[in-house]
Amino acid sequence: MLRRGGSDESDNEDLGVSESVAAPQSEGGKGTTGKGRPTPKRREAEARRRGPVAPAPLTAKEARARRKAAKQSLSKDERKARAAERRAAAGERRTRMLAGEEKYLLPRDKGPVRAYVRDLVDSRRNLVGLFMPMALILIMTMFLGPVVQQYVTLAMFAMIVLMVIEGIYLGRLVNKKVRARFPDTTEGGFGLGWYAFVRASQIRKLRAPLPRVSPGDAV
Repeated sequence: MLRRGGSDESDNEDLGVSESVAAPQSEGGKGTTGKGRPTPKRREAEARRRGPVAPAPLTAKEARARRKAAKQSLSKDERKARAAERRAAAGERRTRMLAGEEKYLLPRDKGPVRAYVRDLVDSRRNLVGLFMPMALILIMTMFLGPVVQQYVTLAMFAMIVLMVIEGIYLGRLVNKKVRARFPDTTEGGFGLGWYAFVRASQIRKLRAPLPRVSPGDAV
C-alpha cells in the first residue's frame, strides 16, 4: 500500500512537472509563431491593400474598353494633365532619337555599323537626294501641255536611270568601307546598301537621326 501510494504521489508529481513544463512551451510557442504564418513582404502587403490585379486583356477590343473605362473615371483636368505628360514624353523621346542616342533609336538604326553608314551618306552630296524635289517640279510642269509632258517623261526616265546607277555605286562603296572598318560584322550586302540608298534619297533636313557630319567631312 505504501509503495502504491508512493507511486501515485510520484505520478502526480511527474504529471505536475510535465504540465508546468508544457505550459511555458505553449506560451512561448504562441509568442514566437504569432499567427502561424511568416510575415508578408512589403510588396505582398501593398498588393493586398490595392486588391486583386485584373488579368491582362485578351483582345484589342477589350483593351480599348478598359482604356475607355479608365478615361471616364478621370476628371477633365486629370485627363488633360495625362495627355500633356504623354506629349512631353513623346517629344523627349523624339528629340533624343534625332540626336542619335542609341537607346531611343529605331531597331533599323541601332548599332555602330548603321551609325557609320549614316555618316558616310551624310558626308557625300548624293544625286538621289534631289529626286524628290525634282519629281515634284516635273509633275507640276506636266499640266502645261502635251509637248511638255513628253520632255518631262524623258527627264523622269533619265533621273530613274541615274538613281539606279548611283544606288548600285553607293551600295558597293558602303559595303566596302564597312568591311574595312568592321571586319567582324555580320551586316552587309543588299540590306546595308538599301539602308544607305534610302537615307541618301531623303532630303537632308528631314533625315532621322539628324546628320552628324557635313558634306565633304572625312569619316
